[in-house]
Amino acid sequence: SVGQGSSSIQTKVTTRRTWDRTHDSLVTDAIHLPVDSTDMEEEPELHQGQFSFNVEKYLRTRQLLFDFEGGRPIPRLREPLDLFTIPSTSSPFQGVRWPVECKVICDKIHHIEWDPPEPEPFYQQTGHERTPMPVEEEKGNIIYCIDSATKTSYFTRSRVGGGREPKKGATSCANSQASSTLSFESRFESVGHINTSNTFGVYDYELTLRNDMYTTKHTQWFYFRVRNMKAGVTYRFTIVNLMKSSSLYETGMCPLLYSDLAAWLKGEGWRHVGSNIRYYRNDSEKGGKTLYSLTWTLQFPYENDTCYLAHCYPYTYSNLQCYLHGMISDPAKAAYCKVRVLCRSLAGNSVYALTITAPGGTWQERRSKRAVVVTARVHPGETNGSWMMQGFLDFLLGESPDARLLRETFVFKVVPMLNPDGVVVGNYRCSLTGCDLNRNYRTLLRDFFPCVWYTRNMVKRLLAEREVVLYCDFHGHSRKNNVFMYGCNDHKDASLHLQERIFPLMMSKNAKDKFSFRSCKFKVQKSKEGTGRIVMWRLGIRNSYTMESTFGGSTLGDRKGTHFSIRDLKSMGYLFCDTLLDFCDPDTTKIAHCLTELEALLRQEIRRKLGQDVDLDSLEGLSDIDIESSTSGSNSTESDGLPVHLLNCSNKKKHLRSRKERNKLRQQRTQSATSKIVHRNVKNAVSLNQPMPKVSKAPSPTGVSVLRISFLDRILYHQMKIW
Repeated sequence: SVGQGSSSIQTKVTTRRTWDRTHDSLVTDAIHLPVDSTDMEEEPELHQGQFSFNVEKYLRTRQLLFDFEGGRPIPRLREPLDLFTIPSTSSPFQGVRWPVECKVICDKIHHIEWDPPEPEPFYQQTGHERTPMPVEEEKGNIIYCIDSATKTSYFTRSRVGGGREPKKGATSCANSQASSTLSFESRFESVGHINTSNTFGVYDYELTLRNDMYTTKHTQWFYFRVRNMKAGVTYRFTIVNLMKSSSLYETGMCPLLYSDLAAWLKGEGWRHVGSNIRYYRNDSEKGGKTLYSLTWTLQFPYENDTCYLAHCYPYTYSNLQCYLHGMISDPAKAAYCKVRVLCRSLAGNSVYALTITAPGGTWQERRSKRAVVVTARVHPGETNGSWMMQGFLDFLLGESPDARLLRETFVFKVVPMLNPDGVVVGNYRCSLTGCDLNRNYRTLLRDFFPCVWYTRNMVKRLLAEREVVLYCDFHGHSRKNNVFMYGCNDHKDASLHLQERIFPLMMSKNAKDKFSFRSCKFKVQKSKEGTGRIVMWRLGIRNSYTMESTFGGSTLGDRKGTHFSIRDLKSMGYLFCDTLLDFCDPDTTKIAHCLTELEALLRQEIRRKLGQDVDLDSLEGLSDIDIESSTSGSNSTESDGLPVHLLNCSNKKKHLRSRKERNKLRQQRTQSATSKIVHRNVKNAVSLNQPMPKVSKAPSPTGVSVLRISFLDRILYHQMKIW
């Protein structure tokens, strides 16, 4: 209210005047010592206690706290109160905002965490797998078809729970217990939407995935529910509109299955299933682009069960809220982990930012702490990034000696889910702008890319306060196995040529059966300039990485040929923390050993690529472009550019120039045109194998007369030669 505002202003003015009047007396007169006296350090308790007593006496606010540097008080603001609450997970829609076009069912989806007792093997190709072609519409029987939720070409507004109007039935056949047709559903959180489902045999189903919302691309992520199945019957599923030319399904990756009855009866969760798995080109096209199919067969474990099929272990926005709610409800964890809302997404969902560090210590100790920045889930379909993030947080918030040491040494800034809108609607790569956020970290459009804009600004402020040792963004990869990193190579300083490779090499030593150093790349490609990794590196973070985890599994050591489980993904978060301790160990013995090994590996790689041995002293002139392949593994660059609704209004108003500027531009255009004509004439003259007469260098007001004389001289010269 106005009265409260006036009172607040008056309080601030009074506080400031009181501070100005009493500051010197509190510091000097109360102690009867000069400010620059060396004896001040002998009585810090008396000085600070006297000062605190007088502050409580004179100031009418509890928002000011004081640190002491050399006995001098340094005021700072108290930590702000939590102006938000993490919603309860009792309701499936609590706190989750959807585009208004989305129709969402009211069922609450819950999956238990479970790890198989033994690693699950890759599927072994037999060479006899079928390749069914897409069925024509008139031949198939459409049993599931939903609204694509893209009535407009761009996002307009959102609402908690999505559309409120009555939801139309999504299936065109009766889903009775007597029917032999499967019942499909995909209108729930983080689902990879199935737009249509056809049946072209008794137990054969053809599925079409929805593109990322407000785009015509990115059909990769799938996650849907089926019911009304029969036990012991072999069902075939074929997804017919995938867009990537290669996939890990070609090298043994299997889809995931979750059974509600198996979870209830046996405590089993997600497991890899499938036979006759094949990924292939299906000779269909969409928008001039070739489409690919994934087909597999399976048998459901129970009759009339409720089952889910997915590309990777789902991790929803509600899962994150539930995790954070449990964390802040624990007083021990809440003491060293502060959760704040960094910003609101385009749809209005909260983007959470965590600050994790040990409380207490002197002002100098807190200011001297270095920082580490970790983010995840900028690509919503890469759910393995969230599982690595949860493993990272589990370790960092634990009570182990290593976790306590990390909290005492560093300040951690963590953004666990950068793209909540994409996660909610089940996109694979984009936000609701229809663009890839991981190509827009340099954006100036705060209102359209708030998640990455505020993250970049948070890092800028952090760099102004303290050194940032490392930045890492957790991702998933759809074409390569194992876990690996992409870094940034510094070509300007030869002494730092191998520094960015030390942390990934240490990771490979701590996770020998999961992390592949040979898969790591350190190129700074022009097409990736807008990624978080490169933008943070250019801000000044030398060790800036993307950690990529496969959707498949490992090809290393004892784990060769097996899928990653949830426990494996979470263990990469643990090992990331362990490697951070090795990397920042005051004893540099491990770093020295890594540098020696890196020099040998680099020399070996150069010899293999160039066919010759190269002295390390000459590495300064070499670039990774010569010895490394591309870091690209996706078609993400296809979604670069402005949001759809800004493309037609991006023309800027022309700047009106002065007469002097217009004359200068006109002269530059004339000179440019003249030089092009001269170059073309010289080229023609050389083609005649005849000597050219010299062009006159006499000054000319326009430059045209000189060209004209030179051209006539050449004609006369050739006529004389012929004559």
